[in-house]
Amino acid sequence: MTAKASILIVEDDALNVAALRDHFDNLKEYEICSVTDNGEDAVRMAEERRPGLVLMDIVLKGRMDGIEAAAEIYSRFNIPVVYLTGDSIDMNKLSRVKMSEPFGYIRKPVQARELQIVMEMALYKQKMDRERKEMVAELLNALDSIKGLKALIPMCVSCDKFAAINKQTK
Repeated sequence: MTAKASILIVEDDALNVAALRDHFDNLKEYEICSVTDNGEDAVRMAEERRPGLVLMDIVLKGRMDGIEAAAEIYSRFNIPVVYLTGDSIDMNKLSRVKMSEPFGYIRKPVQARELQIVMEMALYKQKMDRERKEMVAELLNALDSIKGLKALIPMCVSCDKFAAINKQTK
């Protein structure tokens, strides 16, 4: 059996939190690890609990809005963030949202099916990104190994042929 994905909810409206909890009661493959209503606590909780995903309201209580908190959480801990918002987004806010590299966006009121689909896509994208980074690192290590081996093989610098072959033909 696979482990449940842990979710950090960052939402400052109690009714929205209650609705999300109701949705999670029916989504058995996920569990809520924490809930907070401000960006500062969200960053601290992300560091402490390392959830698989953060659902982040854009407009929050406190000095740090959801966009700033999301950017810090993703850049420091590589935890995907999906935005929740009931507000319309102007071009300035859209620019800030894009810079935070979100994994999705859900308009409130949240619908259970949309929540499930967006979370599945975000978690899948995170998994693929992690595997791609690991593969690139392995390929770079292999390339370094190959470069190291090339120095051990006697080669003709001007023609890239083995020096031993050139000596035999002369």
